[in-house]
Amino acid sequence: MDIQLEKKKGLRLKHYGYIALGLLILFIGYLLIFKNSASTFRTEKDKLSIAEVTQGKFDDYITINGNVAPISTIYMDAYEGGRVTDKLIEEGATVKKGDIILKLENINLYEQILNSESNLALKQNDLRSTRLSFDSRQVEGRKSLATSSTDLQRLKRNFEQNKALYDEELISKEVYQLSKENYELSQKQYEIITLQTEQDDKLRKTSLAGLDTDLSRMQKTLGMVYQRLDHLNVRAPSDGQLGFLDAEIGQNITQGQRIGQINVLTDFKIEANIDEHYIDRVKRDLVAVLERNGVEYQLRLRKVYPEVRNGRFRVDLVFADTKPETIRAGQSYNIKLQLGESSKALLLPKGSFFQSTGGQWIFVLGPDGNEAIRRPIRVGKQNSRYYEVLEGLDAGEKVITSNYDSFGEAERILLK
Repeated sequence: MDIQLEKKKGLRLKHYGYIALGLLILFIGYLLIFKNSASTFRTEKDKLSIAEVTQGKFDDYITINGNVAPISTIYMDAYEGGRVTDKLIEEGATVKKGDIILKLENINLYEQILNSESNLALKQNDLRSTRLSFDSRQVEGRKSLATSSTDLQRLKRNFEQNKALYDEELISKEVYQLSKENYELSQKQYEIITLQTEQDDKLRKTSLAGLDTDLSRMQKTLGMVYQRLDHLNVRAPSDGQLGFLDAEIGQNITQGQRIGQINVLTDFKIEANIDEHYIDRVKRDLVAVLERNGVEYQLRLRKVYPEVRNGRFRVDLVFADTKPETIRAGQSYNIKLQLGESSKALLLPKGSFFQSTGGQWIFVLGPDGNEAIRRPIRVGKQNSRYYEVLEGLDAGEKVITSNYDSFGEAERILLK
């Protein structure tokens, strides 16, 4: 006889599995709903800048702003200090080399000149007196030498005569000895006078040469002092235009003080500042173009200054051939500086999105244009209009190029 089994009431093991699966599905749905909500940003399409990625020629250049400056500037520093007594030329005037611009006076320098002149006069008097003294002593020495020579001749003759008489026993030995001693004494005196005369001549030559050298040195010193006196006339060091002049009548100028500058206007250069991002690519002899009134003028990068200030470095450019006829110092020009050869590339129009992303990602519009999805990209070179796209985009795709700061961490943009 079969026994009917009663069904057990309550939750079985498999029921717990169903419940767990249901909770997991609910949790995943919750995450998807709230995640999509948190990563989605809604905005109006008209408020955004949208551009299309295109295939075309990428010109590897940057646009820089430069100011026209004289090809060279010569600074005027005061050789001598003094008080300004006259101002002959004003700022902005054209000058020739050697033109007197300022006149100074310096009382101390005048006193130095008087002292130098007095010292030179004393030295000349000393040289004159010394020369007269040596000349007089030279004359006396020669007179003494002549007298000594004559006495030696006479005593020699007397000695020789007495010797002959003594040999014949016609005079006494005492007379012979006396003549001999007188002759020998005269010989020694002659040698001494001769030696003294020679030494006097040598001393005269060396002493007068030293005095002449001292006198010549003092004359050169006085000449330099006179030259310092001429430096009280501040002259133009070159032809050009007097750029600025920091001096007024009655003003005291110190030695070495910067008082003005001359702008050499035989040619011009253009000074420009470039972002330090390009410092490794900007080198001497790069080509640049300046457009003025529909005419292009070729430029050459002449100098790159290595110092970076406030994120920018300075360069100088010069005209390769012709230059605008109306060019003036201080004018500002936009210049295209060519960094490399042109090439075919994907072109992404520049926009303020780059400040938020650093060029690492961008929002790409879908086919219907109603939403944009965040996508990683990689860009290469850039010019004033485009970024060169290396990865992440295709020609024909549209992207948002306006600023992304208001999007937050959104992964998707819904466009109304």
